[in-house]
Amino acid sequence: MAEISIERLQVEHVATLQQRYEQAVTQAGYDALLISSGAAPLRYGDDHSYVFQGYGPFVHWTGLPELEHSWLLIRPGHRPVLWVYTPEDFWHATPALPQAPWTDLLDVQGMRSRSVPDLSDCGRVAVLGDPACLVGVAADPNPAALLGGVEAARVHKTPYELHCLEVASARAARGHQAAAHTFLAGGSEFDISLAYQQATAQRAAEAPYHSIIGLNEHAGILHYQYYASERPPEGRSLLIDAGYRYRGYGSDITRTYAAPGQDLFQALIDGLEAIQRRVCAAVAPGVDFVALHDTTHRALATLLRALGLVTGLTEEAIVTRGITRVFFPHGLGHLLGVQVHDVAGKPRKAPDHAPFLRLTRPLETGMVVTIEPGVYFIPSLLEPLLAGALGKHINRPMLDELRPCGGIRIEDNLVVTAAGSDNLTRRYLS
Repeated sequence: MAEISIERLQVEHVATLQQRYEQAVTQAGYDALLISSGAAPLRYGDDHSYVFQGYGPFVHWTGLPELEHSWLLIRPGHRPVLWVYTPEDFWHATPALPQAPWTDLLDVQGMRSRSVPDLSDCGRVAVLGDPACLVGVAADPNPAALLGGVEAARVHKTPYELHCLEVASARAARGHQAAAHTFLAGGSEFDISLAYQQATAQRAAEAPYHSIIGLNEHAGILHYQYYASERPPEGRSLLIDAGYRYRGYGSDITRTYAAPGQDLFQALIDGLEAIQRRVCAAVAPGVDFVALHDTTHRALATLLRALGLVTGLTEEAIVTRGITRVFFPHGLGHLLGVQVHDVAGKPRKAPDHAPFLRLTRPLETGMVVTIEPGVYFIPSLLEPLLAGALGKHINRPMLDELRPCGGIRIEDNLVVTAAGSDNLTRRYLS
């Protein structure tokens, strides 16, 4: 990774955000915008809270996802004001006021109480955040016109954001390498989770999302959420979808591994790997992401037919009759930033044939996207296919051999550049 001044990039980033947000505030007809950092609510009937993740626009500015009960005020023509909640508390560690070159662009103040900032001289004010945190704020809550402008400000990443996302990919790569080693050594899902955290030196609560670590059939559950502590009698496959958060920005990387002796499953991994690399190579400004998703389904049909898993149908029929959707039910990818599924990716509704697609706009320079095709053996999707008229076209002995392996997903993070794309993941992980 090239040597770079992260402090200088962050100063430029904050200056750029001030321009973008002030323009959004003015265009929406407001004099000021107040942004809440958010706060973790208490669990019902308990005195413990949920794990906290800061509100996107607040993190976009500050890179501080851990701050609760804090506020950011943006007024066109004025220095932004950042209020950080710094209570007197002997039960918990108190956040310190951030001190870095970027804070010289703001007026940074500490607050001992969870009070709402005084907005009496700010004119017409909008406030963005979790409605539960906005009670008592004398401002228009979450107006749609302004929210749309603020979300649009996150689509094209600044050089600072791109640097953070690259660091997040590099550090996640260490965890993925450790996970693969632990899997091949016979580790359980829990063992693999610990190995990932140890290699990345990041607690699970600090990660951008709950890591998906599925062995065997669990690899076919798209958002599998548990870590079995017992090793399965036979380790056939591992699917790990895990990232790293750096200064608020998260990577989102998935790899799938076959155990020795799982030759058919390995052949399927190799085939999907080739497809994923070709799709990544097609990422460029002006490419319609829905069309790229459709191209991936056609390539998957070719793979299923070449392996002999689907027989007696043309590749076009395999797609149009919905067979590829049984094996690849989710979307090809999404925008990436301070939220793993970043905002403003769907200015138009996803098409009926791809209802779970999270990105429906043409690609533009400065976007960061994921490319994550998959092949899964999901009982609730396979059973209707096998029981219907198309069931005769499925090679059942081959399917029975593949089912215990669960499924495959391969996911990289790419920057859309003027020349095409820059794969942040492959630079550090094969």
